[in-house]
Amino acid sequence: MNASDIAQWGLLLKTNVQQVIVGKDDTIDLFLISLIASGHVLLEDVPGTGKTMMAKAFAKSLACSFKRVQFTPDLLPSDLTGIHFYNQQAGQFQFRQGPLFTQILLADEINRATPRTQSSLLECMEERQITIDGETHFLERPFMVIATQNPIENQGTFPLPEAQLDRFLLKIPMQYPTTQEGIDILKRFKKDAPFDTLLSVMDVKTILAMQEYFCKVTVCEELMSYIVNIVERTRSHPDVILGVSPRGSLALLHACQAYAALKGRDFITPDDVLFLAKPVLAHRLLLSATSRIHDHHADRVIDSILQTTPVPSEIMG
Repeated sequence: MNASDIAQWGLLLKTNVQQVIVGKDDTIDLFLISLIASGHVLLEDVPGTGKTMMAKAFAKSLACSFKRVQFTPDLLPSDLTGIHFYNQQAGQFQFRQGPLFTQILLADEINRATPRTQSSLLECMEERQITIDGETHFLERPFMVIATQNPIENQGTFPLPEAQLDRFLLKIPMQYPTTQEGIDILKRFKKDAPFDTLLSVMDVKTILAMQEYFCKVTVCEELMSYIVNIVERTRSHPDVILGVSPRGSLALLHACQAYAALKGRDFITPDDVLFLAKPVLAHRLLLSATSRIHDHHADRVIDSILQTTPVPSEIMG
């Protein structure tokens, strides 16, 4: 497996997803980046913009085990992890696995569950394992959480805690389609449902090979300094209470490496950092109350930092 192979596989998967999803080229690329970098994705936008369909189309394109959980306020942590129950016939306690025991998990409307249930995902997202009643269960690789959420202003939602948000490699807005894309959606779905006939095009062995290779993509010291400078400026920005942690720095580095491999390169460039800074870093910022009142969104903070941070002029691949 090399960068050229990853680019070809990425194009194949992207073309497959586009049988269902109209447009959204960058969004599909971001999904692929997260898959290659062994990360998790958080999709946020208003209802009806195709968040769940995007997640399902992407998951179905992979020959991996897949489970979907509809998050609700009455969902308990044990509903996700599983429970030990007493089997009367066997005369002993047995463990019944929950939906977290899968390779691709769709956590639909994750912010409709209570913080207690949301936090039950922390260990599995970070360490790919689940501890239940003192017993640790390791999850099968690859393991990826694709979560969707409605904006926190919607009724019946619980904002994800900062520690939970920090576990998502990328936060992606779906956004409304353009006029032409809206017309194409009507044409595509007026008779058939393309999702029903969608086939898997990438197997587990290929995914693991991609995840093994991407960290070999070259990153020069100048670009490492560039990434660190961007992250450090989030910590001193006047609109930010809590800036990006070292985990965020690593997330941006790994996302850039995965993106470079997806584009068939074995080195990253400043443009990779500029493309990925907002989806990787914006959701990791905690803005001040004054900033939120004045509509200083995290994306705007990242934009202002990128505009004022010197970009390395000469990069050696």
